[in-house]
Amino acid sequence: MADEAWLRQCVIDAGLDLARTGLSPQRSGNVSARCGDVVLITPSGAAYEDILPEDIVALRLDGSVASGRLQPSSEWPMHVAIYRAREDAGAIVHAHSDHAVTLAVMKRAIPAFHYMVAVAGGSDIRCAPYATFGSEALAAHAVAALEGRRACLLAHHGQIAVGATVEDALHLAHEVETLAGQYWRALQIGEPELLDADEMARVVEKFRTYGKPLF
Repeated sequence: MADEAWLRQCVIDAGLDLARTGLSPQRSGNVSARCGDVVLITPSGAAYEDILPEDIVALRLDGSVASGRLQPSSEWPMHVAIYRAREDAGAIVHAHSDHAVTLAVMKRAIPAFHYMVAVAGGSDIRCAPYATFGSEALAAHAVAALEGRRACLLAHHGQIAVGATVEDALHLAHEVETLAGQYWRALQIGEPELLDADEMARVVEKFRTYGKPLF
């Protein structure tokens, strides 16, 4: 198991990246990491630059607070639901990035307009139906949209990315935003031609070993 103190700092660093890069403006978005039997998650409404390691809230997978003096992110039900459904999930980044939000408010998934869409695990990046933030309904929609995927959009809301580590999840969130921006720009010209299912299946398979060590 990764060291808890180190993971707490990883969560903070990812939150700072969201704010500093504009991936999630101001205090929006949230970050979490699995640490043994608990989930370490950013506190509700706190400015990322003000968060200390002890401010990160530890939640059990039933949603109860294991430790922490602050309220957990309002999106804790979504984070906990994903961890319960996905044993491969080691970290989650939720962001309100501009282009992802633009597509999400139009309830548009990101289709196979570019082979890099496969980085999220499939032939598209789905858009989950809308539900009130912090609700069990939103959590259920996110889990369904993430089936067989590592990222999805959330209608009228933003995006969510899942990774084995905080670094993985953050990198994927940035990639989703890049793809959302590229797809949005393509739509200004017209509907782009999409790659077929066979090609996307080949690319998905290639990504299974992409960036992995040989041994």
